[in-house]
Amino acid sequence: MNATLLSVKPFLSEDFLLQTETARVLYHDFAREMPIIDYHCHLPPDQIAEDRRFANLSQIWLYGDHYKWRAMRTNGVSERYCTGEASDFEKFEKWAETVPYTMRNPLYHWTHLELQRYFNIDRVLNPASAKDIYDEATSLLQTPDYSVRNLLRRMNVEVVCTTDDPTDDLRFHQQLAKEGFEVKVLPTFRPDKAMLSIDDTNLFNEYVDKVEGLTGGSIATYDDYVAGLRKRHDFFASLGGRLSDHGLEQIYSVEYTESEIRTIFAKARSGQLPTFEERQKFKSAMLIEFALMDWEKGWTQQYHLGALRNNNTRLLRQLGPDTGWDSIGDFDQARPLATFLGMLDNENKLAKTILYNLNPAHNDVFATMIGNFNDGTLPGKIQWGSGWWFLDQKDGMEKQMNTLSNMGLLSRFLGMLTDSRSFLSYPRHEYFRRILCNLIGNDVENGELPADLEWLGQMVQNICYHNAKNYFQF
Repeated sequence: MNATLLSVKPFLSEDFLLQTETARVLYHDFAREMPIIDYHCHLPPDQIAEDRRFANLSQIWLYGDHYKWRAMRTNGVSERYCTGEASDFEKFEKWAETVPYTMRNPLYHWTHLELQRYFNIDRVLNPASAKDIYDEATSLLQTPDYSVRNLLRRMNVEVVCTTDDPTDDLRFHQQLAKEGFEVKVLPTFRPDKAMLSIDDTNLFNEYVDKVEGLTGGSIATYDDYVAGLRKRHDFFASLGGRLSDHGLEQIYSVEYTESEIRTIFAKARSGQLPTFEERQKFKSAMLIEFALMDWEKGWTQQYHLGALRNNNTRLLRQLGPDTGWDSIGDFDQARPLATFLGMLDNENKLAKTILYNLNPAHNDVFATMIGNFNDGTLPGKIQWGSGWWFLDQKDGMEKQMNTLSNMGLLSRFLGMLTDSRSFLSYPRHEYFRRILCNLIGNDVENGELPADLEWLGQMVQNICYHNAKNYFQF
């Protein structure tokens, strides 16, 4: 039976997600053309430096994308077509078979936004259209306009902050700075391995040895170790770095003394595994040291909290980390956060801070926590970050912005970031901007906000761009 639907909006039209005339004006006249500051992502800097061109659509779209892999596995697709030995086109076929089943998942919107924005392909991806779409996009990827740097230019990206270990040599950042590439590509200091490796003495000592080799001095004591990491922090700063980042289940904030930490370091350096309590103290001390480094330089520290990682141990052994086996965790967040931030604030050494939560049950906790430590020294010093990972979808972003509006100042919000490994993820900023404009537009048309479009439009532009530019001093 053929059914005809009347008065139905076209899929992914220019007014996608914009339910009111006010929302449409705010998006099209104010938000749409704002540059992008991607202050947290996992883009590989080597591919930007070499201005890589991808051989086909699968390589730029499916490689390393555990969001898509999770959906494919859920749809009954064998691992052979996710991370296995199947050909690139066979993997794409399986993704195309899965896409229709992702309806109401953000992957469905992201997939078609990316096809439209990068390749001007407005057809729905499914098994029938897969071959034509693959061939068309792959053909475009062979042209100079689709090199990595031109993809960044195409999406009006102004700043990219990659995520880098303190022991990374940053040679690609150096190359890009020397060449004068107009998109700023800056390193972000992510020292988790420097502290979390204490759980395995072999890994810990390998890491300490690596820091020792890079800094040119012997690391025999805890003070030597902190000094070596500080040198690496200085090196990041010399290349324009101005953010750090941590990905933790929860903040470590156990009481300790300096003498205890020196003893624990010596114990681990000698090859003995410290006790669980000792390791918690060591991690707490290291978090404070890193926070002080950030404060001294006027950096921003970021904390991504609440992921329960590597749940499928069988497939973790087979495929390694970051392959799609993580979930939302249920951890105590409020008290450790308050203790940690309070320790720094008590000494007037609390750096600009962004907190991200993965468990939506903690939205109110995080929205109120930032208010505890905003001290009036600058607007929005302590930030609650945008919906992250499992929450960077329409419902998650709406809930985050609504809660922030109720308990803080949405107008001082830093807005969206990609947190992605893919060069095709930048339409997520458009997705966020449309959702933001729709929220405000609905309030105007419900009589909850005045219809002052210049005022509201400026606020939208601030959230989309200016707040981040000013906050990070890019």
